Amino acid sequence: MNVDKTGSRVQQMFGEIAPRYDFMNHFLSGGVDYYWRWRTVRKVAPAGAAPILDVCTGTGDLALSYLKKAGGKTQVVGADFTHEMLQLALKKNTSSHLTFLEADTQELPFADNQFQIVSVAFGLRNVADTRRGLKEMIRVCQPGGQVAVLEFSMPTNPLFRSCYQFYFRHILPKMGQLLARNRQSAYNYLPESVSEFPYGKALADLMDECGLEGTRWYPLTFGIATLYTGVKPAVSK
Repeated sequence: MNVDKTGSRVQQMFGEIAPRYDFMNHFLSGGVDYYWRWRTVRKVAPAGAAPILDVCTGTGDLALSYLKKAGGKTQVVGADFTHEMLQLALKKNTSSHLTFLEADTQELPFADNQFQIVSVAFGLRNVADTRRGLKEMIRVCQPGGQVAVLEFSMPTNPLFRSCYQFYFRHILPKMGQLLARNRQSAYNYLPESVSEFPYGKALADLMDECGLEGTRWYPLTFGIATLYTGVKPAVSK
């Protein structure tokens, strides 16, 4: 059975867990999420003055990481369609070089070819239409610019994969639901959505099909997460 990723369900679910979202991310990942963002902004690093866009920005952590990495030399925009998440992101922002706005990744309110980097961290799998979301990210990216996707994946080592799947499917949902109670069972949704979402070569191929070239993927922390990078060609596919 397919996971329900309708916009209204996802908005309500993340709206309900917003107050505990950052704590839960850091607690359930053992703090390794900081490292994943650190790797992302260095692997897909800012170059020049063109702006950067982070979609499905949530509470803004990757947007803030890009702001720090850019050193105030470029504008960073964080976009998300969950109001409660953006309210928390706004509270973290102390810079005029960072802007947060409410927007659906499937219908971004930007002209073509605007951003040197378009990123998303742990949000692409929540977009109802993955292809549509990717194509919108590519549309607003400059020719020669980069698209970065940081997303959960499954470890390839059989023993570690088995242990991780047990934690991910049985322990994490119970801990998450206990600490961040919500009607939409967000921490049951997490392993369900990850299990259905493509990863590794499958997601890299999908990114290429949507219009990128030279897409590569970099497993992080034994494959628990993966960073995907691709370049928008000078002539659109």
